[in-house]
Amino acid sequence: MAVPSDLIVSVSGIRGIVGAGLTAEVTARFAAAFGSTVAGQRVVVSRDGRPSGEMLRHAVLAGLLGAGCIVEDIGIAPTPTCGFAVRQMNAAGAIQITASHNPAPWNGLKMFGADGAVLPANTGAVIRGLYEAGAFARSAWDAIGSVSVPPDVAADHGRAVLDTISVATVAGQQFRVFLDANAGAGGPLGTQLLADLGCDTIQYACDPTGLFAHEPEPIPAHLGDVAPWVKQHECAVGFVLDPDSDRLALIDETGTCVSEEVTLALAVKYRLRQQPGAVVINMSTSRMSEDLAAAAGCPCFRSAVGEANVVGLMRATQAVIGGEGNGGVIDPRIGWVRDPFVGMAFILSLMAEDRKPLSQLVAELPQYAMLKTKFTVSRERLPEAMAALVARWPDARINRDDGLRLDGGDWWLHVRGSNTEPVVRVIAEAPTAERAEELCRQAGTVVTG
Repeated sequence: MAVPSDLIVSVSGIRGIVGAGLTAEVTARFAAAFGSTVAGQRVVVSRDGRPSGEMLRHAVLAGLLGAGCIVEDIGIAPTPTCGFAVRQMNAAGAIQITASHNPAPWNGLKMFGADGAVLPANTGAVIRGLYEAGAFARSAWDAIGSVSVPPDVAADHGRAVLDTISVATVAGQQFRVFLDANAGAGGPLGTQLLADLGCDTIQYACDPTGLFAHEPEPIPAHLGDVAPWVKQHECAVGFVLDPDSDRLALIDETGTCVSEEVTLALAVKYRLRQQPGAVVINMSTSRMSEDLAAAAGCPCFRSAVGEANVVGLMRATQAVIGGEGNGGVIDPRIGWVRDPFVGMAFILSLMAEDRKPLSQLVAELPQYAMLKTKFTVSRERLPEAMAALVARWPDARINRDDGLRLDGGDWWLHVRGSNTEPVVRVIAEAPTAERAEELCRQAGTVVTG
């Protein structure tokens, strides 16, 4: 069976519009393919709050039970809690039913290995091959799997986060915090975590109904109506989660939306204060974290884009923290998944220890401007376009681990070809917005020339 053309298949799972590319049949087949790689073993299943998740849950259970899997159904739970549960229960893997930050009509499956990390590309390719071939493990009538509901693993996840900081230091400040969970899976855990930290929490859309209060991707462009409430309620900070709660966006005490790149930078600053060590970020993440690592005398490594790639390099370098510039923080003490609850705890700790408002902490970070653009370029022309970019900036440091990255003295360009359309994505970062715009324009001229 071929993969439907309107179904997106990535290294960690599948995603599509429910009722179109993503159906119960497709979902059951992918779950059966995953189940075939862990046949008869324990598998964690969870979902975000999207209403379509209940239908897809039944399809996932059918696929896994047919492979004889012992399913631990933890219900509606954040993606990092799902990864945490895998390690907590010594499971062979997990399936999280989520479309992350995609709009409401979308849903998908995100798959985890026994280490609680999203599947690497090679394992994902095996599962896709099983799906396409229909080569599933099929249990006899007396070997069908089972489903049970374990104790509340979210509470254990929250305690693990609290164990990484001084709760008393944060609680002593009695912060008032605005939490926007946007009806996603992270509302209950986020609310409880903030209560445990002694915060007075103003809750917005914290019930996990999946009926989004605004566009689901937590970027400044989608938070214009929400941001003023932080100042109106006299909150010290606003935290915004995406639907499956693996990203954290920030709003400062003035009601200003902060770049999603800042979340990781502040977390890196705090973590290196706790324990110096290696930092891992991806090729498209701001240089802020790199500069902070250098200031702390610590190495910073860059991986290819993608959570699985970041995690792989974190393991190889024994990093103490890593993540991506989309608001994703990974602390290996908790798990191998982007975890906004870690980010919340670290940022509140930084505010409490330094006795500074969030706006001041942000202003004290290294200052850069980033611009993301794309240009139409045929796949056949990509090698020529990349060579032309190298010739245009001959003095730049070159990295080809993920497309082409060029590093200048105080700027960088990252150029990647799309796997699904004839475009190249160009990201530039420089000390000023004008310089970043100029770099993107010049790169666009080169690759389309």
